[in-house]
Amino acid sequence: MGNEIIKYLSKYTSLSNELAEIVLASTIIKNFKKGTILLKEGDISKESYFVLKGCVRSYLIDNGEDKTLDFHTEEQPILPISYGKETLSEQYLECIEDSILTVNTPEHENEMFLKYPQFESVCRIMTEVMMSNFQESFVNFKTTSPEERYLFILKNRPDLLQRVPLFQLASYLGLKPESLSRLRKRLVKNKRL
Repeated sequence: MGNEIIKYLSKYTSLSNELAEIVLASTIIKNFKKGTILLKEGDISKESYFVLKGCVRSYLIDNGEDKTLDFHTEEQPILPISYGKETLSEQYLECIEDSILTVNTPEHENEMFLKYPQFESVCRIMTEVMMSNFQESFVNFKTTSPEERYLFILKNRPDLLQRVPLFQLASYLGLKPESLSRLRKRLVKNKRL
């Protein structure tokens, strides 16, 4: 399973055999059961993750309403908003499938940076990719209609339709479940699905 992270990193930078071995040797891999809460509101976020297998949902509770921020699936890093800040988290992270994740901490990162300076550049590249993806997702959400967001998911992340409950998908799209049902019926009727 650890080779998955090497495959992911290799998309963005060339890794020497030595650095690949360092990454593999220092990677902590854990299994989590469906329903495991990795982070909850009020916790201090001490871990970041990388999904080797499974699906993790990020969400907030806002005025008693559950609002899905994102779904993290294979080959996606998870960096909680409050990670490494020693501030209380406002978000939750929940495994919505049995999941295999790498687990990292700020202390482990710093130790690796001191021991292997080239590791820092790899992490910087990963962070840049994450920020770019986040920015793209944010702009997409702000500038498109719920229908366009749903069609985007159908095109770019169709696996989510099989992997996540529709009420969570509706929340992610900024809709109520009944609105998502109407949207889907309308798209079928208009032969856009």
